[in-house]
Amino acid sequence: WLENYHELLRQPEYYRAMWNTAVFASTVTFLSLSIALLLAVQADKQIRGAAVYKTLLIWPYAVAPAVAGVLWLFMFQPSLGLVARGMRSIGMPWDPLLNGTHAMTLVVLASTWKQISYNFLFFLAGLQAIPRSVYEAAAIDGARPVRRFWTITFPLLSPTAFFLLVVNIVY
Repeated sequence: WLENYHELLRQPEYYRAMWNTAVFASTVTFLSLSIALLLAVQADKQIRGAAVYKTLLIWPYAVAPAVAGVLWLFMFQPSLGLVARGMRSIGMPWDPLLNGTHAMTLVVLASTWKQISYNFLFFLAGLQAIPRSVYEAAAIDGARPVRRFWTITFPLLSPTAFFLLVVNIVY
């Protein structure tokens, strides 16, 4: 019964797999949450063409994971990929098929790209739920945009951010 666990815990590959999983989960979570929050804050502003901007940020969520994997494979495939070719032309050796660091980087980038749109939707909905009168009152009191973000926006988005943190770590 416990012999299986005893055998598992004696294997260094198990700890290496746990480390890779922790690095992957924390990196994808940090990158996707921070980029999605930045994009959502920018999309929440009153700008011309905001609907197009929001649509372009949401479309990766509609792409099936298998299609996204093939898309990234074609972009970064060492001999045929456009991005891989461009990287080689500027002197950066790129081969995720042979280099584990390159493979992890590619998987993290693809997963982050796929996750940003999901996080963006929730952050944008949370931002639109914050009353504009709160921002106006802070502006009248002399709070600059960065201070308004850290004292109003971020605290009011904390339930959304916590939910997304849990969902992204589980993802």
